[in-house]
Amino acid sequence: MANEIEIIQFGNYFDDIIRISMPYLKKQFSNEEIQELLQSLKSFQGNTIQQYVDYFDKIYCKLVKRQYQMKTSLYYDSELCRFIESKKTQIKVIWGDCSQVLKRMKSESVHLMVTSPPYYNAREYSKWENLNDYFLDMKEILTECYRVLDNHRVFVFNVGDIYDNDRLITKSVWGKRRIPLGAYFIKLFEEVGFTFVDDFIWDKGEVQTQRHKHTNKPYPFYQYPVNCYEHILIFHKHRLDKTRYPCPICGCLKVNDNTQSEIGLQSWECDNENCFVRSKSNRGKRFSLKTNVTQRHQTKEYMISKKLIEKWRRDIVNFPPVIKINSKGENILGHTAPFPEDIPEMATLFYTYSGEIVLDPFAGSFTTAIVAAKHNRIGIGIELNKDLFHESVLKILKRVTSQSSLFDKTIKYAELDLSNLPKTHRQKRR
Repeated sequence: MANEIEIIQFGNYFDDIIRISMPYLKKQFSNEEIQELLQSLKSFQGNTIQQYVDYFDKIYCKLVKRQYQMKTSLYYDSELCRFIESKKTQIKVIWGDCSQVLKRMKSESVHLMVTSPPYYNAREYSKWENLNDYFLDMKEILTECYRVLDNHRVFVFNVGDIYDNDRLITKSVWGKRRIPLGAYFIKLFEEVGFTFVDDFIWDKGEVQTQRHKHTNKPYPFYQYPVNCYEHILIFHKHRLDKTRYPCPICGCLKVNDNTQSEIGLQSWECDNENCFVRSKSNRGKRFSLKTNVTQRHQTKEYMISKKLIEKWRRDIVNFPPVIKINSKGENILGHTAPFPEDIPEMATLFYTYSGEIVLDPFAGSFTTAIVAAKHNRIGIGIELNKDLFHESVLKILKRVTSQSSLFDKTIKYAELDLSNLPKTHRQKRR
């Protein structure tokens, strides 16, 4: 019958683990979901207990995530989600307004976000009436980013401080001042739920301005430093999740609620007396969903190169910006604000595993998506200005895909045009 659970005998260690965990499985899942989990476990061919534990945890977390998405992704676009989840292409180009595209994505379906936003009134295609309007738009977008980013994952955000008129008091030229976008964005990220972790200072080296080179006004009060840095801000998402997760050592769901190791990060302690790891005082393994995700991948396959770690060891990092203008004064990239590969490379290798999804909501020249694909991740970019950048982006992507054999892999890209989406806060499934 549909409401009965078929008792599956594994004939191995997991018979006892399932028996002990069954009361907790019944609290978390329907009978059909439990049956799905057990059938998946039965078909798995592992060689060690740890392999079975890891696989059980993987299927369990998949079902928990599906439940959460069904509760919080009521308005997702099925066509968009199929496009994102397809394994046929490694670079996914989405044309459209990211504030609308993000609303149509499933909750917690992205493993890393890396971007540099359109700076306030810095380009002809990114204009706002005033600074408040700019941050209202940014807050709407970051709120959706928080929902779409997977729990206990990372957002890497590159932004520079600018010199402009906030247009809040006056629109005249004397209203121009230094606007600390980095500081304002930290506050904005925290307002929507993120935790601020670190601020790398990107030292861009010598800049093109001639200011101070000729000491034309060598008197007090005339000295203002040349801006030659940007922020690379690191944020964590820790949505408090009280779901019970399996012990990473024995796989048992008989675990006790422990303290939060940091705000929003729930931890647990194994209460299975037969667990393979017990302290001298007979305390069980302490863990969290985050430690389960990170510690299971501490293998040679995922070791980060010593060279990359040394490059990012200090919180002041020096590398040049992208050169986009050639000797003839021509823009060879077709984009006015190209993104250096150094930032998405660091983010991708520091904060994701192979096959995971990396998203840039302000894709520009799609550097983040390209770098992610080069490192065996799925790179997704959302770009508003199709009319401005479509031709140049396609040239870049065709060059990358034609040279993908140089990376010992085949890289393909696909496009999805959502530029005509209606601007609404709620979009039912279609």
